Amino acid sequence: MKKSETKTTANNGSAVAAAAEAASSSAEPTKAELEAEFNPNDKELCDAALKIQSTFRGHLARKLVNKDEPEDVDIQEITKKVAEELDIDLTDPELNKAATKIQASFRGHKIRKETNPE
Repeated sequence: MKKSETKTTANNGSAVAAAAEAASSSAEPTKAELEAEFNPNDKELCDAALKIQSTFRGHLARKLVNKDEPEDVDIQEITKKVAEELDIDLTDPELNKAATKIQASFRGHKIRKETNPE
């Protein structure tokens, strides 16, 4: 092995070590490191955290509200769909008898309630 090859290998070894060190320092900090860096009694730090959290919650709320807004819909189109789903024959004599019975029952209930208030 030549001297230049040995030197290159040594430089590559230190480059690998430097890369490993950089990777470990860019990794997420440990709990102890965070506690040492951020004091929970620091009012300015707590206010900053509160501001960030409230801003993010507002962002999420606005995002949900915008998601729930209905798109432009045609009222006539909806009415047509509902009419197709119902498809009731209003000239049916049995339907007329049923409606009369419901109305009579409700009117009787209403009168009994008015005459006997409890």
